[in-house]
Amino acid sequence: MEDVARSPLGSAAVSAEAAIVVLDGPLGTELAARGVATPAPLWSAAALLDARGRDVVRAIHRDYARAGATVHTANTFRTRQRQAGAAWAELAARAVSLAREAVRGEGPQHRVAGSIAPLEDCYRPDLSPADARREHRELARALASAGVDLLLCETFPHVGEALVALEEAVATGLEAWVSFTAGPGSDLLSPEDVGLAAREAAARGASAVLVNCTPATRTLAHIERLAACGVPFGAYANAGAEAEGLGWSVGVDQRGSAAARYAELARRWLEAGATIVGGCCGTGPGHIAALRALVDGARPAREPAGSPR
Repeated sequence: MEDVARSPLGSAAVSAEAAIVVLDGPLGTELAARGVATPAPLWSAAALLDARGRDVVRAIHRDYARAGATVHTANTFRTRQRQAGAAWAELAARAVSLAREAVRGEGPQHRVAGSIAPLEDCYRPDLSPADARREHRELARALASAGVDLLLCETFPHVGEALVALEEAVATGLEAWVSFTAGPGSDLLSPEDVGLAAREAAARGASAVLVNCTPATRTLAHIERLAACGVPFGAYANAGAEAEGLGWSVGVDQRGSAAARYAELARRWLEAGATIVGGCCGTGPGHIAALRALVDGARPAREPAGSPR
């Protein structure tokens, strides 16, 4: 697509016909569905250790691009020394290369984001280290050197650590986004907490503020609080409990309807002013295709490969 205009995010991320940025979906959910183990402490980054895992990571990125995502998050959620040991920087660079290879030739609107996650557990704010700055600085700089287009500080339940990570991301000179999580029970951060955190993030240089890995059925209240932060905002929610039928291991005959229900929830985020939407745990390429159809005002022509398992 050659006719590219500058988006509200300050870069050539979306076409002139679309003011909404569509993010990709999770790697971990798709890796597990495709038979690739994601053990602790590396989780999805364990796939970077062997040729088959790397091939699957590349294929997942490609499937998300074909589904309509234009921002592709590299598999760097756990590529840190405390989880990956001495090879952490090599793994981070490898993850960025895989994402870049997967979307090469897709057009200038496709960008690769480097993921910067909490140092410990994204559902345990009590484990956030007192001094997280050095490690966040190391990863931010490594990702910038590896050639990412933007830095995404994501899935932070601890506002203080999120702001430190954001400051180090901003210091690289790259576009920096930050995303907070209220957790699987939507109780780690209240909508009011998220709203206050978003304003702090904007003041510290965030180009966009989001909420992620919060159940899709409980995301709207957080989105509404982001509207006052003064920068573009959005959400990439998880599918919630399996019983909600929005994703995870829904049957083949239910995948389309699950993705459609997720997209209908996302419609309300867009109506609240969100300009960035995507998917988190339990979603897949089918959900991203449904979001792209929502944004473009059309039904997807076909279910993309790998859609969702």
